[in-house]
Amino acid sequence: MHAYVIMSNHVHLIMQSKDQQGLSDTIRDFKKFTSKRMLEIVHTDIESRRIWMLHQFAYYGGRHAKQQDYQIWTNNNHPEAIYTQDFLLSKLNYTHQNPVRAGWVSAPENYLYSSASNYQNGTGLIDVDLLF
Repeated sequence: MHAYVIMSNHVHLIMQSKDQQGLSDTIRDFKKFTSKRMLEIVHTDIESRRIWMLHQFAYYGGRHAKQQDYQIWTNNNHPEAIYTQDFLLSKLNYTHQNPVRAGWVSAPENYLYSSASNYQNGTGLIDVDLLF
């Protein structure tokens, strides 16, 4: 992963598949892995919202055509393949500015759940492979 911002109701990522699989396959695999891991955490760790979260995940899973037990991610995404340096810089800036636009912080690097601090001072909550 090269960049991220985790908002309260969505996630922005700039990532690259190491095995050159297609964009839709990468997103599918990411959602599958993170859903499984999040459910493991909610089921086993002390989480104050555990009952509410499981209820929500079960509700949306039951509404799904496949009648899943739980559903964490929506079925829609807005992936965009990045082919140029200018587009990459635009997406990196857009991603990191999300919490600023939401009014949560005054500068992107001040938001804990963002890779902006990785780019600003080399440290962040999650290690990323810097693009530059």
